[in-house]
Amino acid sequence: MPQTLSSLVKSFQAVPDPMQRYRQLLYLAKGLEPIDQASLNSAFKVPGCVSQVWIIPTSSDGRIYYQADSDSQLTKGLAALLVKGLSGNTPEDIISVGPEFIELLGLNTALTPSRTNGLLNMFKLMQAQASELSCDE
Repeated sequence: MPQTLSSLVKSFQAVPDPMQRYRQLLYLAKGLEPIDQASLNSAFKVPGCVSQVWIIPTSSDGRIYYQADSDSQLTKGLAALLVKGLSGNTPEDIISVGPEFIELLGLNTALTPSRTNGLLNMFKLMQAQASELSCDE
């Protein structure tokens, strides 16, 4: 697991209250860089999410960087968690991450099953994007 993602998991695990974890997500949402509205198109839209969410990857010097946006603050926070945890890593590092970190975050009591599934869909898309970008280089 990349160090940045591991640090985020530890910070969520350090908070015993599910509502505080929820607030952490909302805080992360505020830290996302704004995205040009023209970029919010179907090519970057996450399938299978209740909310609309877009994840836009770029590659520089063999590393992947993500931007994200959503029409829901909570979903935006989940996307921000993934952006912060996975950006700046190599495609291989991103692809090798297993989904078990989602359970380690301890969000299962703070999120509905559909939100948890949306988080998994975002993660899978980011891995697919990393794989595509590694093939392009």
